[in-house]
Amino acid sequence: MITESNMILSSANCWSYLRRGEIGRLAVIIDDAPEIFPINFAVQHSAIVFRSAEGSKIDALLHTSRVALEVDGFEPESNTAWSVVLKGRAKPINDTDELLDTLSLDVFPWQPGAKNRFIRIDAEVVTGRRFIVADSSTWSTSLGQAAQSPNE
Repeated sequence: MITESNMILSSANCWSYLRRGEIGRLAVIIDDAPEIFPINFAVQHSAIVFRSAEGSKIDALLHTSRVALEVDGFEPESNTAWSVVLKGRAKPINDTDELLDTLSLDVFPWQPGAKNRFIRIDAEVVTGRRFIVADSSTWSTSLGQAAQSPNE
């Protein structure tokens, strides 16, 4: 049970939540602008592994390896949500032994088509928080009140 409305997660707790996650949002830079892609992934040691087809996401990773991954979840039994952000460097997995190691991970593509590129994101920073979800009855600020300037 959470006693605070907003709790910062330890690194170990962040990894625990990442292991439970199924879908994340991968942020990369394409043409000097951020782009976000949904990915399914697996945790391997202190890294994230995913599969992808050739395309803009892979091109971006080969150009600049710096990425961020956000994974969120909701626990209805405790009415809490969590959010974990991992920042690190992505690199293709090309070594045969490393590729064989990834076969034991549950990183099967959800979309049809060849997803022959395996990518590892080596974590540099992992942060997260867990919080109680607000009761929707507290969301009662009307648009009129929100639009008023502080000087009125």
